[in-house]
Amino acid sequence: MDQGIGGWGLAQPYSTTTRDAPPVAVSRVGRCAPSLACSSVTAKPSRSCYIVSMPTNLHRYYGAGYSHFITTSCYQRRPLLGTPRSRDLFLEVMEQIRQRHLFVVVGYVVMPEHVHLLFTEPERGNPSLVLAALKQTFAHRLLREIRANSGTQANSLWNMPVAVGHVWQSRFYDFVVFTEKKRVEKLHYMHRNPVRRGLVLEPEEWLWSSFRHYAYGEPGPVLVNEARTAELNIRKIS
Repeated sequence: MDQGIGGWGLAQPYSTTTRDAPPVAVSRVGRCAPSLACSSVTAKPSRSCYIVSMPTNLHRYYGAGYSHFITTSCYQRRPLLGTPRSRDLFLEVMEQIRQRHLFVVVGYVVMPEHVHLLFTEPERGNPSLVLAALKQTFAHRLLREIRANSGTQANSLWNMPVAVGHVWQSRFYDFVVFTEKKRVEKLHYMHRNPVRRGLVLEPEEWLWSSFRHYAYGEPGPVLVNEARTAELNIRKIS
């Protein structure tokens, strides 16, 4: 792989086609419709079930206690996660965000140009806020490290999309995982992704996924399936 500026190996894009998922921007927050059942066991007693209304008239359902399967892509599907260091940095930032927002990571895989995440709803904020914090923090850290390592090639840095803040697509795909069957399906899909892409022969060879946690119980850079104590949301009836 071409090592590029400072050894980061920011290669040419696999495709120049922009593939957008549903938008990440939040336009309105309101109470959920009566038909959406809220869980009686939540991370915090004050949490309530609500809908985030999207610009395209789609809705993200938060507060019901389900897990979320998230897919987010690099800008124009460029391989900005195409080096071991950039993937290590993403997971380092992800663990910091996990600790800050208090959610459980069920599984993950970091690919050269996109990321799949499966995690529970956070105790602080909601999945959209978690994704915003994760993407923004990683983008700032990535640019800072590239600048520090660019040296005499600094002029070339400004020809790269990351230099002007283009690290991620502004939208992400969010699939709500309701059942254990679907959870297992999404984990299998994530862990097999590097094999399907021809990056490795077996899932355990790809170091930037949660596969080795499940297969061998190995700790990784991101804590997976942290046990958290749920609190009962008891409503007082007068």
